[in-house]
Amino acid sequence: MYYLYIATGFALLLSFIVNREKTFKAIKIAVRRFVTILPAFLGMLILVSIVLFLIPDKIILNYLGKNNIFIGVLFASLFGSITLMPGFIAFPLCGILLKKGALYIVLSAFSTTLMMVGVLTYPIEKEYFGVRLTILRNIMSLFIAFVVALMTGIFFREIF
Repeated sequence: MYYLYIATGFALLLSFIVNREKTFKAIKIAVRRFVTILPAFLGMLILVSIVLFLIPDKIILNYLGKNNIFIGVLFASLFGSITLMPGFIAFPLCGILLKKGALYIVLSAFSTTLMMVGVLTYPIEKEYFGVRLTILRNIMSLFIAFVVALMTGIFFREIF
């Protein structure tokens, strides 16, 4: 993670050297957007923290751990498909679940379905894309999410 901070700092410094005015303008825009999303970010973070506090680690390990990988992937895919959560909340949540013992394959299924499958956004999507294309897109996204989860499980040697 420190490499990312160093690379960002270096890129910011380079941008500052090349054009101070545009760099300050970009920083102002970034700060303004951050302040705009901060209340929603904090609200979601507090809600997720409360839910994780209330759910015992044993339950998380039972459903998302090594006891039954297949059930864990199915639960994670289901929750990811029906949850509407921005990525800047989902990815830290995955980090917390990983520390509590969730498997990479399960977290991969959760985060991929969360970003790609839209059960709650179905009514809006069908208005723009039509029912057939919306259902097809969601089915294909679910299939891709399972493939990504499978590959993640193989890569981290959680399966096979």
